[in-house]
Amino acid sequence: MKIAMIIVSSLLSLLAFASASVKLRKSPQVVQGMTHVGVRENQIPLLALLEIAGGVGLLVGFATRDLGRLAAAGLVLYFAGALVAHLRIKDNFKTLVPALVLFVISVGTLVLQIQR
Repeated sequence: MKIAMIIVSSLLSLLAFASASVKLRKSPQVVQGMTHVGVRENQIPLLALLEIAGGVGLLVGFATRDLGRLAAAGLVLYFAGALVAHLRIKDNFKTLVPALVLFVISVGTLVLQIQR
């Protein structure tokens, strides 16, 4: 079970870093997508910082169980918020799939972190 936790946690960490990187670069497509769901442009760097903190927390959490669990829980909440933002404005399924996939991976990561 520990190997699965390491693999899934590493994957989620990489995805969080990639997502944060795109936000920090402020590409027009990302800014448009974020503002479409109600995020103000000045909030985007903060959201990227939260993703980076979650990703780092997962990696450091390999050595510290509690930090890994807290980071996974934080990312569950983060991606749940993203999913709710899409659902609130009744986005089409294709648009909310990335948030849904990241939410599911983060829930799986949290479950594996708790079971270790």
